[in-house]
Amino acid sequence: MSTTTATHAPARLARGILLAVALTALNLRTAVTGFSVLTGDAAEDLHFGPLVAGAIGTIVTACFAVAAFAAPPLARRLGLERTAALAVTATTAGILLRAVAWSPAVMIVATVIAFAGVGASNVILIPIVKQHFPERLHAVSTMYMVLLQVGQLAAPLLALPLAHAYGWRTAAGAWAAVTAVAAVLWFVAVPRSRARAVPVPAPAPVFWRTPLVLGLIGLMAMTTLHVYTLVTWFPAMLEDAGLSTTASALLLSWFAGLGLIAAFVVPPLTKRMRNSYPIVVVCVALMGVGYGGMLTAPAAGAFVWATAFGLGVSTFPLCLTLIGARAADPQSASRLSGLVQGVGYGIGCVGPLTLGAINQLSDGWDSTYGLLAATLLITLGAGWAACRPVPAPAD
Repeated sequence: MSTTTATHAPARLARGILLAVALTALNLRTAVTGFSVLTGDAAEDLHFGPLVAGAIGTIVTACFAVAAFAAPPLARRLGLERTAALAVTATTAGILLRAVAWSPAVMIVATVIAFAGVGASNVILIPIVKQHFPERLHAVSTMYMVLLQVGQLAAPLLALPLAHAYGWRTAAGAWAAVTAVAAVLWFVAVPRSRARAVPVPAPAPVFWRTPLVLGLIGLMAMTTLHVYTLVTWFPAMLEDAGLSTTASALLLSWFAGLGLIAAFVVPPLTKRMRNSYPIVVVCVALMGVGYGGMLTAPAAGAFVWATAFGLGVSTFPLCLTLIGARAADPQSASRLSGLVQGVGYGIGCVGPLTLGAINQLSDGWDSTYGLLAATLLITLGAGWAACRPVPAPAD
């Protein structure tokens, strides 16, 4: 008799969980990119400056880090589905509170609540997919990565017209309607999933000092550093180079939307490749082109640099794919995902605040571009360790 939770759930439960996964994935980044283009309006309304804006960007990844460590033990205690339900509920509450924030302090508290929920969802979706859809692991994983990118792309595109028509608060809070539906679906799934559960063995420990785990952590950390620095500051970088607010928002959406290509291509490509390190090399080269371009011709080549950045951060779906593939079971996937994302986001969270402060001190972005380009060397080293083929167990 199997000692793991039944993997072939009834069709009704499977459909409900699949829809919950889809709606949750769709909103894993909407509250980030959708708010980036509203920061100026919110800052004017609530009277805060660049340091608070940078702090909000840092809080996002810091919450991801803390929640990544907290989610696996919480899931062992409450179950994966109940943890997902609580996480998405927190996201909904945080988005709504941010939309009605009456001071910078409330804005920061709302950001913490929202992204604690998003951070837990980041970790929990991987083992949920591995548990409920083991025979369609790559297909469902690709689906949620694609939807993550769709939300990341759509949020800034929808935020500006909503803000122009109804104000920044409506634009900031609109996505709560979708997360609320996802939360309801997760709460509906909890009793049905628990009814079918049988005792599970304790997961094997994850030894973080192994080259594989250290490589995954480094790859996640550097990817996070680049992604969230760009998501937080790319519109400001482009506006400082002379582009309009609308053009900057469109290029941020283009940057985010290119992740759709990675979401479709990288997971199946990683599955077919014995060693996926060439993906890392190509990504590093693209990021180098982007930073070099922003140093030399930020306005004239803005579309090209945004394209290079959007394709260059394809190490993110690569890292998530490797986590799911290298874990033996859902419980191990939860622990490995929590460790890699916890440490990775913890390191990456220094980016938005620190690099925003460097910009303010140096009165320009050139130092930021040079520093970010230098960290690509770490990406190369970490990617080598993360992508090395795992030896097959001896018979």
